[in-house]
Amino acid sequence: MTRTRELTIPTDGGTDADLENGSIFFVGTATVIVRYAGFTILTDPNFLHSGDHVHLGYGIRTERQTDPAIDIDELPPVDFVLLSHMHGDHFDRIAEEKLDEDLPIVTTPHAADDLSEKGFRETHALDTWETLTVHKGDVRLDVTSMPGRHGPPVVSKALPPVMGSMLEFRPTEETTALRLYITGDTVMYDSLKEIPERYSDIDVALLHLGGTKILGLLLTMDADQGVEAVELFDAETSIPIHYDDYDVFESSLEEFQEAVREAGLEDRVEYVGRGDTARFEVPAARTR
Repeated sequence: MTRTRELTIPTDGGTDADLENGSIFFVGTATVIVRYAGFTILTDPNFLHSGDHVHLGYGIRTERQTDPAIDIDELPPVDFVLLSHMHGDHFDRIAEEKLDEDLPIVTTPHAADDLSEKGFRETHALDTWETLTVHKGDVRLDVTSMPGRHGPPVVSKALPPVMGSMLEFRPTEETTALRLYITGDTVMYDSLKEIPERYSDIDVALLHLGGTKILGLLLTMDADQGVEAVELFDAETSIPIHYDDYDVFESSLEEFQEAVREAGLEDRVEYVGRGDTARFEVPAARTR
């Protein structure tokens, strides 16, 4: 795995990056395609179809209930992959077989080691709070690993380590045009409180929900914790993903929607269906 803290993405010599408009296309599960400032980023690639199974370890497997909005062969050219952790519903056998082995993958040290053994040659490992700076053209993107815990301590120690990610798109050294946070597969716990202390202005937050349960233990945020996350991170817009794709997900999107209504947070949450795109406009880059 690569431990450098710089990555340069070659450009095609096209027009200047669009800093005013961006989009998030929801493929399914935790898989999205982020397009902004000339970057195209793929998260947690999962392209299995309904009825397919993945193994979660310890003899436990789960069945997919949905189809991805697109197949992996329909992906646009991708600059890099952002992988929260190494589980089969986040990096599946289709991704292992069909992704370019030279495609940069930013992830945890555990996942980077695993991917290297599978033949992927450009894995960039980040410990919590470490940053990889990605350059493309005149724009700098800082990708920083955020805290995450895949369930209570007794269970998380037996599961792959997980990270959230903060993406800061910076047209200049002094300005941040967009701050995008992805929770990764985490439950709410004390270490997450440091995130809004360090990053007071989050534009968009992608929340991994679903209330994943194994042996009765909660491994990802359910509806109530999702509302806690909306309040804690205080993003301008929070978008739920990872909520109904596998049979281990026990907290529905409808439960989250109801909890959001009860909390009076409807104006802070946007819902994006599989195959749909959230589009956003970014005001002139500001100093933060």
